[in-house]
Amino acid sequence: LRSCSPGQARRTNTSRRARLVARFGDIYAQERLDAETLLRTYISDTEMVQRIIFIAAVESFHAAKMAYRQFKVRVRETLSLGHSGPESLEDTVLDYIVRHEDLYDVQASVNEVIRSMNINPKISFPPEIDFIVISTLIRELCRVAFSMQTLIPPLDIAFGIDGELFSETKYHRSFDSDFTAALVAYHVWPALMENDVVIVKGEAVTKR
Repeated sequence: LRSCSPGQARRTNTSRRARLVARFGDIYAQERLDAETLLRTYISDTEMVQRIIFIAAVESFHAAKMAYRQFKVRVRETLSLGHSGPESLEDTVLDYIVRHEDLYDVQASVNEVIRSMNINPKISFPPEIDFIVISTLIRELCRVAFSMQTLIPPLDIAFGIDGELFSETKYHRSFDSDFTAALVAYHVWPALMENDVVIVKGEAVTKR
């Protein structure tokens, strides 16, 4: 632990942030579309497919943030026993987490996401199929969401509800939207936020 210079997490914050924002965009462009293609083999309803993916993203961030908080508590308890500086305990904890992100039990988060999706009343799935079919998407979202918690400030996704007023600053309209409609019918992808400021727009469908 002492072999690493203090404050490494803070010094690498800018480069890590850029990498994670880019990765979030890559997931939207690649893993999301792969999951959509896969789901369409089981579900013909485009809206349901897109709702499933959006809820998977929301639940992945929720599960990863919970896991991060628990992981941070354990690390702080362990490191506080022998901490003597020169950096603060909080910086030491953050440095440790950034260097040991591979200790994050991402599979536990994936399982938690799938459990939450199974009881979500807004989405349904053919009974013979399980949401585990999109576990690749969920796993990648959990990984990026966990890593985003190590940033200063951390990144998060915007809260979105059906029927909210469409915001040009938060979302792009999907191509099949009614471009004159003022309200969001449902969300396709969440916006990425930093201190309540949108840094990557999400996607939503507007309909009358």
